[in-house]
Amino acid sequence: MSAADTTTAKVPPVRQSPSSGSQAGTPAPRGKSKSGAGIPWLLLAPCLLVLLLVLGYPLIRLVTLSFQKFGQPQLWGFQEAESAGLSNFTNILGDPEFWTVVLRTVLFAAGAVVVTMVLGMAIALLLQRVSSWVKVLINIVLVASWGMPIIVATAIFKWLFDADYGVLNWLLSRIPGVDMIGHNWFASGPQGLAVIMLLVVWGAVPFVVITLSAGLTQVPKELEEAARLDGAGAWKVFRYVTLPIMKPILVMLTTLSVIWDMGVFPQVYVMRNGHPEAEFQLLTTYSFDKAFVVNDYGTGSAIALVTVLLLLGVVAVYMRQMLKIGDVE
Repeated sequence: MSAADTTTAKVPPVRQSPSSGSQAGTPAPRGKSKSGAGIPWLLLAPCLLVLLLVLGYPLIRLVTLSFQKFGQPQLWGFQEAESAGLSNFTNILGDPEFWTVVLRTVLFAAGAVVVTMVLGMAIALLLQRVSSWVKVLINIVLVASWGMPIIVATAIFKWLFDADYGVLNWLLSRIPGVDMIGHNWFASGPQGLAVIMLLVVWGAVPFVVITLSAGLTQVPKELEEAARLDGAGAWKVFRYVTLPIMKPILVMLTTLSVIWDMGVFPQVYVMRNGHPEAEFQLLTTYSFDKAFVVNDYGTGSAIALVTVLLLLGVVAVYMRQMLKIGDVE
């Protein structure tokens, strides 16, 4: 190599440091990032405003009414609403009928949630083992039943369980030795509420099945296969592999089901033709009767507020479980 070649050799350009100027990849100035932090809140502002108007005002009005003596004279403007202090709450908390309704509501919701989750998981697991066309057919049936209006579904159940013309009584009477013709399923509270619970479960299972089916597709097949190679049976694979992975979805579905089943109203109201008997009363119908049948809106609001507090307790448990799951992950 000659000296000329040495002096004319090209030297690769020196790469500039990212911190030396305003090149690509230069971190944004601190002041710029602060100004951009308000953009998400600006975009969320319309949604938050609507939520505040739709949810905030009714909740504030409910709290206000629960501390007032408010009946028809106050509703029509003949008298001013008077402060009742805590008397509405002391009256309902000292009423044995209220606690009977609370216990009945909790048992009703617990039974509906357990049956919904067990039945939903069983159907979701079975869907993993059927052919594609059967899976599509079952999903179409589930979506159709899920999209059916509650009033229509309730009318169908009233016809199914009718004492004189009900299909169920006719089918059960086909069994040798069984005579169910003329049997009134709503003659007793527990039996009638079991029918209403079946209606609630029927309406809730499609959503649970579809959600769990989507969640089961995320369970790694390699883990299940490895567990089977280690000698685990079907139950142990489900218990130690599938359930831990599905836990966040199960917690979410259980919480939503508790909230929905604690707030059941149209099924009871329509099934009992707008006048639920005392042994069919749940917290929602009990609050409605106190407010709009007895025209004691203060007491009805106090019962509704207690129901909201119970549901907030359920939401708190849900948030705690989700935070625990987030810490583990």
